[in-house]
Amino acid sequence: MSSLYAQAVARMHALWQRVEQLSVDAPTTAPSEFAQVLRVVQRATSTMLPTSIGELIARVSQEEGIDEALVRAVVQAESGGNPNAVSPKGAMGLMQLMPQTARAMGVQNPFDPEQNLRGGVRLLRGLLDEFGDVRLALAAYNAGGPAVRQYGGIPPYAETQKFVQRVLSLWQGER
Repeated sequence: MSSLYAQAVARMHALWQRVEQLSVDAPTTAPSEFAQVLRVVQRATSTMLPTSIGELIARVSQEEGIDEALVRAVVQAESGGNPNAVSPKGAMGLMQLMPQTARAMGVQNPFDPEQNLRGGVRLLRGLLDEFGDVRLALAAYNAGGPAVRQYGGIPPYAETQKFVQRVLSLWQGER
């Protein structure tokens, strides 16, 4: 790891700790305000990577026993491959992890591509194991497992239905 990259990672970690402190100090912050803070962090961080995103996806997918093409499709649908992506709802990084999901998956810095991929792939692996069906796992990745269980399938949310179809289409193209 280059010293420039190490410095960028240290800066991102420090900024992320500040964002976490802000979220604890002001738990009533509206999601859009929180997303604005995250965008400031995003702009302040470096996009230098130790290896290509593709290499990380290949390695993490193999380690978790998940189809690399599926992970590529999720990354493309979620962030377009941008490790600094932030959604209006506050989802972050390559696999668009929400802050609470990132913490639950052991991700300390969701803008670190490797940590984000590991957390997102670990989550996806668990959903595939739980639901036993790629479509349902993708729906749960987007809308949450409780929604999939409540509806006994893909929830009737336009966003979730579009997400599942987009990932499946991208996945088919990757294979």
